[in-house]
Amino acid sequence: MSPRLACAALVLTSVVARAADAQSTAPDTSGPPPAVTTALSYTGELVSDASGGAQRGVVYTGVAGAQLTLSLSRLVGWRHARLFIYALDAHGGAPSTLVGDVQGVSNLESPPGVRMEEWWLQQNMLAGRVSLLAGRYDLGTEFYVLQSGNLFLNGSFGMGPEFGLSGVEGPSTFPFTAVGARLDAKPSPNSVVRAAVLDGVPVDRPGGGIHLFAPGDGALVVGEVAILARPDTAAAPRGRRFQVGRGLARMYSRKVAIGAWYYTARFPDLVDTLPSGAPVEHSGSGGAYLITDQTLWTARSGVPGPLMAFVQLGLGDGRVNQVGSYVGAGLTLTGPVRRRAKDVVGFGVAAARNGSHFVSAQAALGVVAAGETAIELTYVAQFGAWLTVQPDVQYVLSPGGTRATLNALVPGLRIGVSH
Repeated sequence: MSPRLACAALVLTSVVARAADAQSTAPDTSGPPPAVTTALSYTGELVSDASGGAQRGVVYTGVAGAQLTLSLSRLVGWRHARLFIYALDAHGGAPSTLVGDVQGVSNLESPPGVRMEEWWLQQNMLAGRVSLLAGRYDLGTEFYVLQSGNLFLNGSFGMGPEFGLSGVEGPSTFPFTAVGARLDAKPSPNSVVRAAVLDGVPVDRPGGGIHLFAPGDGALVVGEVAILARPDTAAAPRGRRFQVGRGLARMYSRKVAIGAWYYTARFPDLVDTLPSGAPVEHSGSGGAYLITDQTLWTARSGVPGPLMAFVQLGLGDGRVNQVGSYVGAGLTLTGPVRRRAKDVVGFGVAAARNGSHFVSAQAALGVVAAGETAIELTYVAQFGAWLTVQPDVQYVLSPGGTRATLNALVPGLRIGVSH
């Protein structure tokens, strides 16, 4: 698609969009939720490979989505229960085909098509301190989430590649989600313990078709413990401070979380083989991560803010996955321009390090493997409550994690419309 046609498509289709209720960090309003809530939004992005990478060019990618939330308490008297449905239409090209990168310069990239991304039922219990969710569920809405990281376009700032590129087509996150269950608990106002068990393979299979819990899938088990500091904790009612679950996220000034994940299925080794020549199979594959988000200063007279810093550390399974470890870090500043108090600027670095088995496999082919590092500078301009414009530039070192591809300069422009 040409840039002119892409821009036209963005204008013509801006009445629909991707929903993101679970990733919202805005405080909830008090009072009972409405019986029926709908949300429409559209996000479109132009991405260019200006130099280096796999090939020069420009692609357009977009996601339109529709969200429906039903309060079963209001509709049928089923107390503290919610039903959530999220459908999307992904279209356009794949920016990573230009760059040749592993981490993904656009977290919007998705196979074209219309599909159901999430559908789940959530039941809250014990005065809201425990939340049970079951259905088709996106792990990335609650696990491995950083408030500051949501600003960036590179996929690794949402979920580190040591986990995001694991398993078969990755864990249960956009654009490939799986079916399972999640349990959240809040033992104190500023701590959350959560765990999830899901099908080890997404619903939409890589070779085509839709399957649930097929033989050999195994399970994906994920756990996380998070400690947070929130500026509104003291003022919020006691009951509100202890509530947990999707749709109840609140802004924080500090977060530290540690998590771990494990697949129960079998996976082939990247380099080790049996005498027959077949790859050695490993029973199970896992990893762990540590993330932190910290407010360095808040806004005050004559000084923009808040300024926040985040760090991501991850260890994966280098026997069966390309990425064996990951380090990410960045800064975000709100209100960097006078009279633009809601705009945000961010700078981040995402470094994916190859596992030893991938390095050995590439060496056998005569290829020098080097970790891939993406450097991103981005700016989000907010125009009213419904429109955001986000110019972005990334510089990707060793795209694909090898020296076979030249470093890539990747400018882009994203526009989001919501209703």
